[in-house]
Amino acid sequence: MELNSKIYATTAIHPELDASVPPGFRAVAIGGEFVARSGPFYAQWTGERILLGFRVEARHTNPLQICHGGMLATFADMLVPCAAMYQGDFDRRFLPTISLQIDYMGAAPLGAWVQGQADILRTTRNMLFAQGLVTADGEPAMRISGIFKMGPLLESAHPTDPLGLLS
Repeated sequence: MELNSKIYATTAIHPELDASVPPGFRAVAIGGEFVARSGPFYAQWTGERILLGFRVEARHTNPLQICHGGMLATFADMLVPCAAMYQGDFDRRFLPTISLQIDYMGAAPLGAWVQGQADILRTTRNMLFAQGLVTADGEPAMRISGIFKMGPLLESAHPTDPLGLLS
């Protein structure tokens, strides 16, 4: 079977790729080295919630040039802790994942703007429960729900604005 060289191309950037970021979004450094290599991620504070997003690049895609499910899962796993930083009514904590449910609803093709928002449903002394929706170019791509452990407190130079979105 001959491989389609266009589909299996490994070019990092395609000239036709619209690499723009929607207005109001800022690049954010979150989640350590692994997530930094997966990004870049961008965030926006609406006054009520965090919107987190990224542009699908060639390195994020599978052989059909659609965002790999593992990349979308990584994004979902960062979405809830980012939302909790701003939307939660508790001290900023490390939130290791206990359970993450993902329903893939649609594709995120090369060049798509992937954006998510999450809601904190409940917190207990030990756990945080949340759900969210992720879109690709405005169309539903994933529905997520998760349970996260309330880990140790995190120190931050800016505890009320850890991602630097409010200034």
